[in-house]
Amino acid sequence: MDLHERLTAGRAVAPAPRKDPFAELKNRVHFAVISELGSRLYNVAADDDGLRERVVSDVKAHLSQEVGVSRDDRERIASELADDILGHGPLERLLADDSITEIMVNGPHDIWIERNGRLYETAVRFTDESHLRRIINKIVAHVGRRIDESQPMVDARLPDGSRVNAVIPPLSLSGPLLTIRKFQNKRFTLEELAKIGTLSPETVEFLQRCVRARLSILISGGTGTGKTTLLNAVSAAIPDADRIVTIEDAAELSLNQRHVLRLEARPRNVEGEGEIPIRDLVRNSLRMRPDRIIVGEVRGAEALDMLQAMNTGHEGSLSTVHSNSPRDALSRVETMVLMSGYDLPVRAIRQQLSSALDLIVHLERIEDGSRKVTAITEVQRMESDVITLQDLFTYRIERVTPDRVVIGGHRSTGLRPTFLHKFEKHGVPLPTDLFSLDGQRGSLSEVPRVAGR
Repeated sequence: MDLHERLTAGRAVAPAPRKDPFAELKNRVHFAVISELGSRLYNVAADDDGLRERVVSDVKAHLSQEVGVSRDDRERIASELADDILGHGPLERLLADDSITEIMVNGPHDIWIERNGRLYETAVRFTDESHLRRIINKIVAHVGRRIDESQPMVDARLPDGSRVNAVIPPLSLSGPLLTIRKFQNKRFTLEELAKIGTLSPETVEFLQRCVRARLSILISGGTGTGKTTLLNAVSAAIPDADRIVTIEDAAELSLNQRHVLRLEARPRNVEGEGEIPIRDLVRNSLRMRPDRIIVGEVRGAEALDMLQAMNTGHEGSLSTVHSNSPRDALSRVETMVLMSGYDLPVRAIRQQLSSALDLIVHLERIEDGSRKVTAITEVQRMESDVITLQDLFTYRIERVTPDRVVIGGHRSTGLRPTFLHKFEKHGVPLPTDLFSLDGQRGSLSEVPRVAGR
């Protein structure tokens, strides 16, 4: 039986839930050891064997003060706690499986994974709720946070960049909940995304030229549609000569250019102080002489500062936003600008949007679990109180097979964008036949002169 079969064997082979008689003791010793060792547990330069010896030694020192525990039980408890402190217990093999994109722990005995866009139940189990809580405590301790009844919900990340969300009672009525969005070590290029069908060769070429022509691009889509993956791939087209500032809530972007400055927001500490939000980082980045500003995800009042940056000479900026469609993406950014606390007229916000953004690239996860760019949409000028949008490329579904595989492809709408003057301004040629309806490609032509907006 291979790893996939073992992980998805379901409840039929799962061991029956059992109560660990040493749960309280393990919790106490576990918390004491991780508190004492602190950041040394995550020091990548540390010797693994030496660190394990130190952890086992500390655990045994604490256990030696306990009465009523046999020698065999002490050895077993020390080994189990060392595994939990140095790793992630039963989750270790799931984290090591590169084909898994998400791990969902719905309690100690109900663990699911996402693979290729589909959900599978696994046979992986924690001993009990206390065991699960120990792993959660270990994860959140890495970012200097805590989770308890007074603060029962926390966001964190693993050392490799994977996003973590944990919720415990009293907010959760079904025990501790843990969700891990795994960080993909492999960085996809636009060409590789075209091979798996997320984009087409024509849309890849178009997006690469848009980045070189310094168009401001917003990548939109729902949760888990691949926005950060696409942002990583698109950013590869930024020239090496540009000074790039990346701003993220949790560091996930991996740029290979030579001049990249990475900023990461800081959450509140245990005392509830010291928070540095993304908005402050966006403002500060303007003083760092950036050529490009890349905001990993816009989710709040920083939307106003990002739009102002795009409208004050920082062309070619990139960001992502959660939305259901390109039109909804504009509505969400508009709503987030209103969250900034300024009483701005809606028309003024929309004028900022229409002048700041050039392109929206929208992603969706379709029926068969695959991720597709379903629309590449131009943001045009204001007409009355409405921002006009124009689809340049769309993904059209031709049919769905009986086994739920979606057959379709990317097509040009035949419409030419109105921002062609930006390509001419930056000396970036654009194939005018890229937008032909018949899909026939000719030789590259220079950009015709088009009046600006």
